[in-house]
Amino acid sequence: MARLGVVLALLGLILFGALRYDNFLSLYNILSFLRYNSMFALIALGMAFVIMTGGIDLSVGGTAAMASVIAALLSPHHWATGLVGGIAAGLAVGALNGFIVTAMRIQPFIATLATMLAAYGTALLLAGNQSVSVSYDSGFTEIGQGDFLGFPIPAWIGLLAYVAGWLVLERLPIGRHVLAIGDGEATAALMGLKVRRTLIAVYLGSGALAGLAGVILASQFGAGQPTEGVGWELFAIASVVVGGTLLTGGSGSVGATLAGALLLAMVFNILNFENGLGWISLSAYWQSVIRGGFLLIVVVLQARLMSRREEGPEM
Repeated sequence: MARLGVVLALLGLILFGALRYDNFLSLYNILSFLRYNSMFALIALGMAFVIMTGGIDLSVGGTAAMASVIAALLSPHHWATGLVGGIAAGLAVGALNGFIVTAMRIQPFIATLATMLAAYGTALLLAGNQSVSVSYDSGFTEIGQGDFLGFPIPAWIGLLAYVAGWLVLERLPIGRHVLAIGDGEATAALMGLKVRRTLIAVYLGSGALAGLAGVILASQFGAGQPTEGVGWELFAIASVVVGGTLLTGGSGSVGATLAGALLLAMVFNILNFENGLGWISLSAYWQSVIRGGFLLIVVVLQARLMSRREEGPEM
């Protein structure tokens, strides 16, 4: 019911926007919305798998910022070099997270908080505390600004990532292992599942997707952004929770996570249109307050639905 609720809420917001604002369903607004928010959808996908195991990854924002700088620095060589370099940076952070969580047995919250700070520091050091311009001659900017078959390339990347994520969760054994670990790591180990290997794979995936988001960030805005990514981890966590995935792990849905990410992004899109009407003027700060309040309402409603489901009908 929680997953159905987020889809209905998303459809309700789209209907509200279509009826209230001119050009809300224009091709320009739709494509711009998908192009920009593909970055957040990618980090939400990686976060979903981490949370399904009962963990958390606070490093995704810092990883994206560091990856954007590395991709920008490598972009003059070739567009593929920048792409691979950014993803490799994300994989490095993911590997470090997996090692700290599994081998050193540090709680994911502390482990990824430390790597988040390290990633931001590395990004600032590599960038010299300023934005790093990308090369416009190597074709690197096409990754974030280009279209393929009339559809933004970042949106294609996000779509393919979610299809792959759905296949992993629903059709491959590792998907069942992820959910089993979320239900209880010790129990999963007694069942003979490779807990450590699965956790490392999950954190590697989260890091790679954050790195890919950083590549899109650099290519879309024409510069590596060492100070960008602040709050991205909160957006990712919120998208996963709104999508009905429990923070305790053991359950989750790739499709509902995408709906949750689009729902939160749609709130901002509608607020921007509301500002355009000239009746109100909401700053970015007030928009964050409203989105936070909206998130709280959704989470409270989902908690009540889950509580009623667990209680069941009275005998």
